[in-house]
Amino acid sequence: MRNRIWPLVLCIHFICIAAAAQNPAKSQLVLQVSKGGFVAFRSETSSTGSMTAESSDSLAALLYSQAFAGENQIIHRVLTDAQQNVVFGYDLWVSADPLTKKFSIAVLPADEGFRRTFLKDSAPLLPNRPFATFPKSTTQQTLDDGDAVSLELLVNQESGVKIVDVVKVTFDRSTLRDGNPQSLPRDFTLDAIALAVKNYQLSIDGTVVGKSKSRTGCTGALLWFYVPERGRFIFSLVPREGYEFEKIGVLDGNKIEFTASGERYEWLSSASILPNGGTWNLWVLLDTKYTPLFNAESSAPKGTQKGPNVFEKLAEALANRGATLTLGAPARARGARTTFVAPKSVMVGGADTIENLLPKGPD
Repeated sequence: MRNRIWPLVLCIHFICIAAAAQNPAKSQLVLQVSKGGFVAFRSETSSTGSMTAESSDSLAALLYSQAFAGENQIIHRVLTDAQQNVVFGYDLWVSADPLTKKFSIAVLPADEGFRRTFLKDSAPLLPNRPFATFPKSTTQQTLDDGDAVSLELLVNQESGVKIVDVVKVTFDRSTLRDGNPQSLPRDFTLDAIALAVKNYQLSIDGTVVGKSKSRTGCTGALLWFYVPERGRFIFSLVPREGYEFEKIGVLDGNKIEFTASGERYEWLSSASILPNGGTWNLWVLLDTKYTPLFNAESSAPKGTQKGPNVFEKLAEALANRGATLTLGAPARARGARTTFVAPKSVMVGGADTIENLLPKGPD
C-alpha cells in the first residue's frame, strides 16, 4: 500500500469563503462506492511545533467526521464540531474499476448546492455561512487497490498545527480493519457502553453556566466538561486503576449530579445519558492541570480585522463548544457571601478510554 501526500495544501491565507455516515473524526469512516469499491476517511492532527501528542488527541476528539454519497460518483466530505459548526468541507470524485483493480479520484471544492442544503438541515439559523474548502479542483489521479492519499485541510502557520484527512481506497473492506485497531473484534467491557449528552445545560449551585442545542453532543465511555477556574471533571461508570476517581456522582436518567469544593453541579441532557436509562453511581476525577488547546479569548478579531479567519473560527468553535458566557470570572472573599458569577466559557467532550484524556496517572 502506498500513502501519497496530495500536492494540494490549504493554509489560512488561502481559504475562500442520500447515504450518509458520521463518527468522531479520529476514527475511520467507510463508505461504499459504485462497482464494489470502498473509500475510507480518517482525520489526523499533528504539529511541527511544541504541541504534545496528548493535545493533538484532544483536538481530534473534538472533531466529527461526516461523508455523504452524492450524485455522479461524488462524496461530500464534512468535518464539524459537536455543535455542527463546519470546520472544513470538500467533495471527492471516485471511480472504481473492478477489472483493473484501480481507482480514479479527484478533489473538488465543496459544492454550493450541497453546502446550502447541509447548513439548512444542521444550522437553519445560519444558512448563508460559508464553508472552509479547497480553492480549486485537483487533476484526476489513479490509485491502486489499497492506496491512500493525505490531504492537508488546515494549517496554522504560527503554531504549526495541522488537520489532515487520510483517504484510502480498496475493493476488500476487511483490509481497512488492519490499519484501524478500533474496528477489530474486541472482548466486551464497560468501555463499550457509550454515555451521551445532547442539548445540554450545565448549572453550578442552580446558576446556568453553559448550554448547547447540539443534536450531535458528546459521546464516549467517559464524559467530561471543563469550567474555567475550576478545572476539568471526568466521569466514569467504574473506577480506573492508576487514576484518582472518587465515587461522588450520580447518573439519574438524563442528569449527572455531584458536589465538589462545596459547589453542587448538575449536568442535564435532552435524552437519557445511558441507552437503557436507570440510576447509577458515578466516579468523578477532577483534572486541575487541564489547559484548553485553544483559548477562546485569543481567537477574537483584533484591531480593524474584518472578521476571524477560518482557523480562528475553528479555535472559537472548539473552545467554546457553543456555550460561551462573558460574565466575568468568579470572585469570592473568605467568610463573605458573594453573588455567583458565571465562568467565561465551558467545554464538553467524550473519550473511549481514560488514556486518551490522561495518558499517565497522577504523580
